[in-house]
Amino acid sequence: MLARRTFRDITRFFGRLVGRFSRDLGIDLGTANTLVHVKGRGIMLREPSVVAVDTTTGEVKAVGEDAKRMVGRTPTQIKAVRPLRDGVIADFDTTEAMLHHFIDKVLSRHLWEHPRVVIGVPSGITEVERRAVEEAARRAGAWSALVIEEPMAAAIGAGMPVVEPVGSMVVDIGGGTTEVAVISLGGICTERSIRVAGEEMDEAIAAYVRHELNLYIGESTAEEIKIRIGSAFPLAEEMEMNIRGKDLVTGLPKSVRLTSQQVREAIREPLGIIVELVKETLDETPPELAADVMNRGIVLAGGVALLRGLDQLISAETDVPVYVAEDPLTAVVIGTARYLEELDGWSI
Repeated sequence: MLARRTFRDITRFFGRLVGRFSRDLGIDLGTANTLVHVKGRGIMLREPSVVAVDTTTGEVKAVGEDAKRMVGRTPTQIKAVRPLRDGVIADFDTTEAMLHHFIDKVLSRHLWEHPRVVIGVPSGITEVERRAVEEAARRAGAWSALVIEEPMAAAIGAGMPVVEPVGSMVVDIGGGTTEVAVISLGGICTERSIRVAGEEMDEAIAAYVRHELNLYIGESTAEEIKIRIGSAFPLAEEMEMNIRGKDLVTGLPKSVRLTSQQVREAIREPLGIIVELVKETLDETPPELAADVMNRGIVLAGGVALLRGLDQLISAETDVPVYVAEDPLTAVVIGTARYLEELDGWSI
């Protein structure tokens, strides 16, 4: 027992010592994008969670923005992949390589420099998936790694009163998962998670264009459509844009006009699933906390929070005020950084 305690004390001592010379990192390891916050320097990296791999040799050819530009444009032997699916690790080795690249990119590391890291993960992941994220961070060069549930990180990053005895609801909609949670006294009281989010909307747009307009488009084009003219609620002034793809009849390049009304129809189903998830979470919330949410409103975070009219749609369906976080894209990574600041001398 004494030996075990001594080893733990030594480990804690070295954790503090390493912390003096390393910059702690907060990481939002998202399905679509990864953001990294460096202690004392702010957000130093925002790049797509994409890795280009040579399938014949297993060699990583590019990571992040460089790999994203290769999607749909690579030779047969080079494959641009997303190592995370629905917010969890689908390819451990590729995720490790991606984390290693991003950590090296934000830190000009010396041999002795190994940062402490806090990573935001979906609340619905299993213990095995949780350990896989921590192990990937350690193997990528972290001295120690800790995970925090994304709804909690998003709430902290959005400036919500998470430690007060009052109910606060956050809806975090990223690329792979939608997380809905009611938080009070520093803990999650009610939470629901579903693997329907931004990527499903992109797929729905591509499917609509394919079936209704006989045009084949890639995921990058579908995402661009969602960002440029996508909406969840009727707009005061509807929009439209020209899109290019491959004609399914002739096989030749073709351009068509797409309207925001059509895009709204295309994403109606995934939006409906997200709204139902919010309703179910409210229904399961204890009365006192639900009353707090009614008074204080719901806060939206994550990239999809920027979808036009999403706050109006959820508010209309729930009769609860809905607000978009000041910077929904960075709420989770800011939350991981603030959470890390509160940790005093921890070691794993």
